[in-house]
Amino acid sequence: MTVETYDSVFDALAETEAEAANMTARADLLLAIREQVRSWDLPQEQAARRLGLTRPRLNDLLRGKLDKFSLDALVNIATAAGFRLQIVLENEQAA
Repeated sequence: MTVETYDSVFDALAETEAEAANMTARADLLLAIREQVRSWDLPQEQAARRLGLTRPRLNDLLRGKLDKFSLDALVNIATAAGFRLQIVLENEQAA
């Protein structure tokens, strides 16, 4: 039996490095947005309105349903949540 190890769960789940990178970026954004929304201490209806979402859509976000959100959608939601996004790229070949 061969044991495979991965840097992240997304590396194990994804079929390509690009897919794993996309999943990682989406998860990072979703978690940051979720924490920001929770810090507002608002009812879901008000938080959803603040983000330009429906309450069911916000509920999906708060429950961590990553598969329901594209990277583009999460960038838009993060901006509505008050984040200023900056992309940092690391060259793995330089390491």
